Amino acid sequence: MAGSQLNADVWISEYITPYDMYVHGVTSILAHKKTPYQEMYIVESGAYGKALVLDGKWQSCTGDEFLYHEALVHPAMVNHPNPENVLILGGGEGATTREVFRWNTVKKAMMVDIDGDVVEACREHLPEMHQGSFDDPRLELIIGDAFNVLDTTEPKWDIIISDLSDPIEEGPSFQLFTKEYFSQLKQVLRENGIVVIQAGPIAPANLHIHGRLVNTLKAVFSNVHAYFAPTCTYGSAWGFAIASESTFDTIPNPEKIDRLLEQKTSNDFRSFDGISLLGMLQTPGYVRQCIDKETEVYTTTKPPKFFGKGVNN
Repeated sequence: MAGSQLNADVWISEYITPYDMYVHGVTSILAHKKTPYQEMYIVESGAYGKALVLDGKWQSCTGDEFLYHEALVHPAMVNHPNPENVLILGGGEGATTREVFRWNTVKKAMMVDIDGDVVEACREHLPEMHQGSFDDPRLELIIGDAFNVLDTTEPKWDIIISDLSDPIEEGPSFQLFTKEYFSQLKQVLRENGIVVIQAGPIAPANLHIHGRLVNTLKAVFSNVHAYFAPTCTYGSAWGFAIASESTFDTIPNPEKIDRLLEQKTSNDFRSFDGISLLGMLQTPGYVRQCIDKETEVYTTTKPPKFFGKGVNN
């Protein structure tokens, strides 16, 4: 490439659409294993630090994961009057758990991940992400299938965070973005409980998946709000959605939020504060228009499938 020096010998090419890809330069491979569920790499990238890659799809990396994980966790926590019990589905890196434990109101968190090999590799190679949260005495870690755990769990949860890998057909989670799954989440919520999900990219080229996921949540919950964060290494801003039978404050007062964070959290966020929350909750017009137009509801017989799978070169 004229005028540029390329320093990586290995490249992960992640397909975003049939016509677009994001190519990540890798300087070293720290771990690799084909688990019973997926192919896992933990790599060192040149620009964004260490990263978890599952089935060729970039999950998160030390350089910008805070943009994703702070956005995933804290809008729901802020909107709950007293979040004490939190259920995390997925989240193998331990970064979601890390963010949950910033809240001094939290008494218990249960994390359920289907792939113990991934969790152990992240525990070993990604301490920057989990920051010891796997060892917090408030955590109950379960290696198992989310559907099975939801069928048997007795506790009622204040917050449920669905931090699952993208629903590609070959992966372990493609049926966990459906009306049936969201109905199971609702059944184990406490009064005033909130569900939050990662809800796919919001780039115009593949926005329909986000719109359908939001409408699938609306088929189960009375109040649903879509929002987003600028996740650099995904090749697109990323969408999220919170859902509840209670209403949300979608135009929060930043100073009030800052006081709340000072009182109830460790308040050592890299990005999240009152102004950031106000901004991320203002869903862009093109996203709102897509949600209004989409009518399809995902079910276990017709689940979503995100496009693509990456390759190593």
